[in-house]
Amino acid sequence: MTPYALTIDAGARELRAADRLLHALAARLALPEDVYGCTHLVRGDRPRVAVSLACASEPLLRTARERLTADGHQVTPGVPDAYGRAVLYPGAAALTGTVTVAELLDRSAIDRVAVLGSARAPDADARLVTRGHVRPQWQSGELVLTAMPASGGVLVPFEVPDPTPCCADH
Repeated sequence: MTPYALTIDAGARELRAADRLLHALAARLALPEDVYGCTHLVRGDRPRVAVSLACASEPLLRTARERLTADGHQVTPGVPDAYGRAVLYPGAAALTGTVTVAELLDRSAIDRVAVLGSARAPDADARLVTRGHVRPQWQSGELVLTAMPASGGVLVPFEVPDPTPCCADH
């Protein structure tokens, strides 16, 4: 991850709300594509989802901090943990439709793809149907996308774009 980071705790209760917040902040602050925006689960007395922004430029981060603070956001330096789920990252916008694993790794900041239930990496020419929702996670300093096999011999990201809430049919 990049060396300059800050965390915004807006009290989001779910990942989708935190995703929307990150996209809104990126637009409001006119952030460049090389900025990382991640979600972080905060446990404890008040479980919630915090978001972080990380970039290679200290002046950009300082400006973002000043604007966010002026807008009333609670901003702290650094990231809450090393396991952020990336929503904004270099190349994220290029990951639409169906891409090969090699294209995904070439077009984005994702370092590797891990397939559930498999000890080995997928073939470079394996097809991945993105569903327009690719959320890799930081693992040991690498941005890793977890994927799973799907019908038709393709892979899909493990995280679905529109999950069914627990007990939706009750």
